[in-house]
Amino acid sequence: MCTARPDDPRRPDPVSGASPTRPGWPEIAVGLLAVTGAVVLLGVFGLLGLPDAGPVVYGLVVAAWSGVAGLVGFAAAAAVRIRSLGAFGIRRTTWRWMLIGTAGGVVALVAKGALTLAITALTGFDSNPQGMYYEAAGGGPVALVLTVLFLSVLTPVGEEFLFRGVVTNALLRYGPLVGVLGGSAVFALFHGINIILPAAFVVGVVAAEVMRRSGSVWPAVAVHVVNNLALPLLVLFTGAAGTG
Repeated sequence: MCTARPDDPRRPDPVSGASPTRPGWPEIAVGLLAVTGAVVLLGVFGLLGLPDAGPVVYGLVVAAWSGVAGLVGFAAAAAVRIRSLGAFGIRRTTWRWMLIGTAGGVVALVAKGALTLAITALTGFDSNPQGMYYEAAGGGPVALVLTVLFLSVLTPVGEEFLFRGVVTNALLRYGPLVGVLGGSAVFALFHGINIILPAAFVVGVVAAEVMRRSGSVWPAVAVHVVNNLALPLLVLFTGAAGTG
């Protein structure tokens, strides 16, 4: 019987039975450099006139690219030296943990909403850098479905694989506090210095903790899905397209 904690790098993979090696600083460096390069490439497309394609197309491209960039970063990190996906927490989990992740996502959604309202009330700063996602979701039925797929499925998978599977997992070697808070800080910073940063940190903390405790990245993906799904659902039920 395995008595190792979920965040113990010696915990065997439930599929292969092998003991994975936790990712480290080389994986963090390569993964973050790769995702940064992907983000810069999107900026180059922007300079070449991508926004001229219209707010809906632009919003969809940015939503899709968020997930693609995360997967690019993860793939680059995974190619450094580790071959077992279990080392990154990509392993089977239980429905119980997926339900816990979903519930954690709701908690994070409420907490980040309250935090954002408090910051806005105190500072008056309410500029939303994610306005293009509202534009995309409000572009009709097809655009709404694509926004859900890109923003609420592809992006959570890509970003969780990188920021929890690589960064948080690597930092957990220094203990739960460094792993959870440090990984969440990196995740938040990659959302930019804006009103989204504290909200991203809250989501990151909840996602990192359920991953640490479950030993799998999939409950963290559930946390992320719940939070990203809130935006297109808001547009669907309130018609809040173009909110910025």
